[in-house]
Amino acid sequence: MVGIKPTDLAPTTAVKFVGAGTAACIADLVTFPLDTAKVRLQIQGEAQLGHGAQAEGARSLYNGLVAGLQRQMSFASVRIGLYDSMKQFYTRGSDSASIVTRLMAGCTTGAMAVMFAQPTDVVKVRFQAQVRLADGVKRYNGTMDAYRTIARDEGVRGLWKGCMPNITRNAIVNCCELVTYDIIKELILKYDLMTDNLPCHFTAALGAGFCTTIVASPVDVVKTRFMNSTSGQYGSAMNCAYTMLTKEGPTAFYKGFVPSFLRLGSWNIVMFVSYEQIKRAMMRAKTSWESPF
Repeated sequence: MVGIKPTDLAPTTAVKFVGAGTAACIADLVTFPLDTAKVRLQIQGEAQLGHGAQAEGARSLYNGLVAGLQRQMSFASVRIGLYDSMKQFYTRGSDSASIVTRLMAGCTTGAMAVMFAQPTDVVKVRFQAQVRLADGVKRYNGTMDAYRTIARDEGVRGLWKGCMPNITRNAIVNCCELVTYDIIKELILKYDLMTDNLPCHFTAALGAGFCTTIVASPVDVVKTRFMNSTSGQYGSAMNCAYTMLTKEGPTAFYKGFVPSFLRLGSWNIVMFVSYEQIKRAMMRAKTSWESPF
């Protein structure tokens, strides 16, 4: 151990797990208004939101923040924090991973995370989509009220509404986001364009955010519409997509693209930069704790 810097030590799975959730929460705090704007644009065209709404003020941009942070602590910890472990699982411990292996790892952790954290995502989307009507009535009065109301009115299955399109969406997002970040960072370091530090992480994260937005936007719009829909509004996620296509045309699948990219690009930058720094800080703290002298 002598002569090895804490930053040179490979982070443990526990460090990655906690670090990913924490970094994702930091990113959500910074970019949540953009996410709310994206959701509002994605549900444009649905009649239920069109009448009697009043001005809501700046606080409405943070509707659903509590559920959003709950989601990131459970969701990002799995999909990002376990990504490297899943790569090693598929390569049987080898450090060399092909693109196919990385895609498989991204799909696996993305799907696992959705199965675990879907109720928090449903509540977050419902909060972001709700508008205050002229008489002051809101769909939900608080985060816990939303969980209770959905479970009571729609059954426990209501908390997992849109699970399949969300699995599809997050498998795509995870593959694009993590694999693109992985590859861009690897190429930057391989050709000595930058050192393994903040500019490198910034560049890789921005590239990952752009690629992910292009690929995942159609599925993201369908997921948002379906999770926010009232009971019986759509028969399935496929029915939701078909209804959008026939009523609003193909451009409906890219509604909210600009705020979506601004949000995903900035979210990726804040999350990955924070994640890399948190991992290093936690490894330094761990080394100091184990070797105080």
